[in-house]
Amino acid sequence: MEVASPPPERALSASPIGAMAGEPARRVMQVLMRSGQEARFIGGCVRDALLGIQAADIDIATPLPPDEVMRRMKQDGIRVVPTGIDHGTVTAIVDHVPFEITTLRRDVETDGRHAKVVFTDDWRADASRRDFTINAMSLTPEGELYDPFGGRADLEAGRVRFIGDAHQRIVEDVLRILRFFRFHARFGQGAPEAVGLAACTALAPLLPGLSGERVAQEVLRLLQQDRAAETWRLMLSAGVVAQILPQATHVNRLEALDRLEWLVGEADPMAHLAVLLPHSPVAAVDVAVRLKLSVAQRERLAALVVPTVDVHPDLTPVSRRHALQKLGADLFRDLLLIAAADRGTPAPYLLEALAEAACWVRVEFPLKGRDALALGVPPGPGVGLLLAGVEGWWAARDYRPGREDCLEELRRRIAAS
Repeated sequence: MEVASPPPERALSASPIGAMAGEPARRVMQVLMRSGQEARFIGGCVRDALLGIQAADIDIATPLPPDEVMRRMKQDGIRVVPTGIDHGTVTAIVDHVPFEITTLRRDVETDGRHAKVVFTDDWRADASRRDFTINAMSLTPEGELYDPFGGRADLEAGRVRFIGDAHQRIVEDVLRILRFFRFHARFGQGAPEAVGLAACTALAPLLPGLSGERVAQEVLRLLQQDRAAETWRLMLSAGVVAQILPQATHVNRLEALDRLEWLVGEADPMAHLAVLLPHSPVAAVDVAVRLKLSVAQRERLAALVVPTVDVHPDLTPVSRRHALQKLGADLFRDLLLIAAADRGTPAPYLLEALAEAACWVRVEFPLKGRDALALGVPPGPGVGLLLAGVEGWWAARDYRPGREDCLEELRRRIAAS
């Protein structure tokens, strides 16, 4: 028989229902609990509510089978999508707010990546299949907290602890090694929980069997955390980094970059990944392939690891504007911070350069191919060559010449060709 957890001893919220008390959530819960069935908020949204954090996603658990959940939602005029119906999950959407609703489950078979489940009405069995105690809490719409494994105390203590046997939980899903470190970077205080760390260290050789997409998701989310550099050192010591990204060992650079990021606010995880790597295009490509990054992510990582433009805090104002024009404000800012971090000494013009990047608006070259055609240039590669020449002339003058000046320069070049 489950019992509600005792009142908190310190910092955690005494009334954690928070944003889950909004009208969209109430409507979904009313549909699920009609005819006396139970439904609870569960997992990360409960954990975050206890910490006073606005949860990004609101998850709900219910003993109702997924087809019944869908039937009820449709009957009530609520849009519902079978996002993971084979595993008991559907998503209800009310006023553009998504709610992931999952039928209570228990595992019958695992292979280190996926689990075969059956549905159940046993709340404790469902909670016991989760990874960490802080993610196994559930909350009724009335605010009654169920905490079968002491997650609230662990959250208060800044302790990430596996439910049950840590070794077994990792064997069930090897990704839990990376999740252990990610949650430690976000919620941990002091040293990581010793039993969990030992299990992660012992089973790290299983990590290469994970898909690149799953590894990328965890790594990039970890690198957004305030304690990313400290946690990455732990992962190096535990042999985890060697199994997933053996090139990503330059944690001193990450620490130096982290010390500068108060200047610009939220960290960019791709910049964090870049500074962990050597200055090598081969390393950037290897990591992009291993993590199966998107084309945009690959291009950004390559541009951060091996810049095409030399960016540093001592650039002249004109050189800064040229770099901003070529790179864009975001990439320029990240390269500037990386260069300042690598320098390791005060950079007097860093703040000035960052301020310029923050308000930079790219200047559009005022000519198009049709302008050359209108002046009698035949279609073909000659059009592009002429425009590139005029654009270089325009850039050398700090992008100041207007359209008429650029047209005059184009006429001059046509006449001289």
